Amino acid sequence: MAVKVPITVAHGDGIGPEIMDATLRIILAAGAPLDIETIEIGEKVYLRGNTAGIEPSAWESLRRTRVFLKAPITTPQGGGFKSLNVTTRKTLGLYANVRPCVSYYPFVKTKHRNMNVVIVRENEEDLYAGIEYRLTDNEMECLKLISRQGSEKIVRYAFEYARQHNRKKVTCFTKDNIMKMTDGLFHRVFDEIAAEYPDIQNEHWIVDIGAAKLADTPEAFDVIVMPNLYGDILSDVAAQIAGSVGLAGSANIGDHCAMFEAIHGSAPRRAGQNLANPSGLLLGAVLMLVHIDQPEAAERVHNGWLRTLEEGVHTYDIYTEDLSKQKVGTREFADAVIARLGKKPETFQPVSYAHKRPAAAAQARRAQPHSKTELVGVDVFLEWPSRNANDLANSMKRVDGDGLKLLIISNRGLKVWPEGIPETFCTDSFRCRYTAAQTGTPVTQRQVLSLLERLDAAGLAVVKTESLRNFDGKPGYTLSQGE
Repeated sequence: MAVKVPITVAHGDGIGPEIMDATLRIILAAGAPLDIETIEIGEKVYLRGNTAGIEPSAWESLRRTRVFLKAPITTPQGGGFKSLNVTTRKTLGLYANVRPCVSYYPFVKTKHRNMNVVIVRENEEDLYAGIEYRLTDNEMECLKLISRQGSEKIVRYAFEYARQHNRKKVTCFTKDNIMKMTDGLFHRVFDEIAAEYPDIQNEHWIVDIGAAKLADTPEAFDVIVMPNLYGDILSDVAAQIAGSVGLAGSANIGDHCAMFEAIHGSAPRRAGQNLANPSGLLLGAVLMLVHIDQPEAAERVHNGWLRTLEEGVHTYDIYTEDLSKQKVGTREFADAVIARLGKKPETFQPVSYAHKRPAAAAQARRAQPHSKTELVGVDVFLEWPSRNANDLANSMKRVDGDGLKLLIISNRGLKVWPEGIPETFCTDSFRCRYTAAQTGTPVTQRQVLSLLERLDAAGLAVVKTESLRNFDGKPGYTLSQGE
């Protein structure tokens, strides 16, 4: 008798309990030997005052089983509640989000009959670090964090995925023509790692034109790797243009744990009506079965599901008079898939999964020499309600001294002093860049602290500072637009 694999299951909110019940019935009927532990997460936990949406006992289950099948949850609006998905991914080190986006023509309407794209999304950093500040009455800030280590992990995963699944090409999307340091690092790491995989084609696209190409000609892509925000947005776009977001499953993979889910939300308006399509969560469960090395059960489920689609048994979201034969609810759709377990599709290519190969030894990370750093100045962010850069400059210049001088003032990244023009719209948050009064003279932390004391004495409202440092003689900061 097969040894049961322990997994942790959360039934979620909204339509979550219905689609999880359907999914579990199908995969258990397919013979998947599972030992299921159930935890409570989501809205009820949030409303008990837990801003994370998950209790400590649930973490114990996840760390013990290391496999999490999760239904969608509802995050209450307001109240400082944090995204449970983001928290889970980061806490458990689930750095790779994998979303296959496949069209099922002619049984599901699509404009792209031969679409089969896998989006590999970085899961732990970028803007999803969620580090935000209110700088002034009128301006908010969100920090975008991209690390070399995080970029290396996700890019290498994308190439390993391509190799293991016989994919021919990996494409990188960034916006490094604008964000030259953050996205620039991601692109640079991609080029470095791509050189280690000569058997796989590689290319880079700027994300805006790449997204347009993906929407218009998805067959031009195979595997796409992206930073967190772009990957989140474009994986939904890709799933929708393939046919429906409701048909897409998702895997979140780390070195020690993995989480599997549908990519759609909890759809509370559809809850309790036996309407929801369980396919997204079911295909997430198929990815889970492959991950825990139960390929036979994964094949039975996936092929039975494809056969159900072929025979026109559809839930309301994909039902059409000209393509479908029977409109069914959530429970009835699960019954239809169960009835077809062991059958293979006739129009679609039958799915075949192999047992997992032993994991290759992790390649040592490329050692990066420690850079020689030098403090060369400081950016001081000030609240200035009058929004007049010239008046601010006059006030700021009075605090020059101790070897520091005001170089420029910018507003939302654009230089507005000196030589600004009156047509430029300014908010009430200004960045004032101070550098050494004599070129080439090093700046000390004592000088920066002294400057802040003088600003405070002058009654100027400092909201934040950023150190300006050179790394091996190269600036570790960008110029303002127009500087």
